[in-house]
Amino acid sequence: MKNTDALIIGAGPTGLFTAHQLKLIGLDCEIVDNLDKIGGQCIELYPDKPIYDIPAVPECTGEQLTNNLLNQLKPFDIKFHLSERVEEVKKEEKNWLVKTSGGNSFLTPNVIIAGGVGSFEPRKFSPKECEKFENKSLFYSVKDKNIFKGKTVSIFGGGDSALDWAIELSKESKVNLIHRRDEFRGAQATVDKMHELKDADKINLFTKYQMANAHGEQVLENIEIKHDNNEIKNLKTDYVLGFFGLIMQLGPIANWGLNLNKKTIEVDTEKFETNQKGIYAVGDICTYPGKLKLILSGFHEGALAARACFKLARPDEKYRFEFTTTSKSLLKRLGKKE
Repeated sequence: MKNTDALIIGAGPTGLFTAHQLKLIGLDCEIVDNLDKIGGQCIELYPDKPIYDIPAVPECTGEQLTNNLLNQLKPFDIKFHLSERVEEVKKEEKNWLVKTSGGNSFLTPNVIIAGGVGSFEPRKFSPKECEKFENKSLFYSVKDKNIFKGKTVSIFGGGDSALDWAIELSKESKVNLIHRRDEFRGAQATVDKMHELKDADKINLFTKYQMANAHGEQVLENIEIKHDNNEIKNLKTDYVLGFFGLIMQLGPIANWGLNLNKKTIEVDTEKFETNQKGIYAVGDICTYPGKLKLILSGFHEGALAARACFKLARPDEKYRFEFTTTSKSLLKRLGKKE
């Protein structure tokens, strides 16, 4: 049995920053994540994709953001429990008893759910033939964009991920962009940029088409795409990328007695606490009026949840807000000289 002031479920950017905020105010915490690596969606889905809305950071990738957050945590000894899923959460007097799939048990007054969209997996292509090329030449996320350099890449989808990667990869690859509709769901500026590249013959655009078949022996050689009018086109391609969104599964969280709303958890906006005292939700998994699914919003939510945790973890102490620029105790925790 491990005792800690707070247990964070999720090692994505919001979970990492929340851990920083907890340690900064003198609380202990540990982090559990069902992925085998730190970074959440940023690492699993778009480690190389540029991110433009982190304050004071004009541009960074998901991997760079994760590394920067880990560097920020270096002064603290944070224990991570990766490839472990929280299976059970139950009340034990004033604490929560949390058990994981890895056999760990935690006793804590505070549980912070920073699990992004919960357990997730990508929506996949329908044709059965696509399965044998998965993780070889057919992917649902990009982990190393360098493999596409100088190759032909066929990208399926009409949202931001498909458009962003079509634009990015068109710099050094031949890109086919295939979408089942004429309209795109991405940001208008991104759609406009894609059309500019199409007009400049940097992107080949096929609308009202879907994947019909994939061919090749050891490696992918070509694909068939089918128009709404049943016309079939054959495209020679080295790689295929599919961006159809995620199938989100809350998993055991659905059984914890929380106030769920369409696979998200309702919280207040003072402490980001759920309907269960001592259980908080921050990041993409929480919802409230005016919610924005941005990383910077998750940072704000985690900072306030951390302060709320102090009251339950240190009931005999009064929390006093301190500025890191002037507080001797905070500078000491950061290992800084006065």
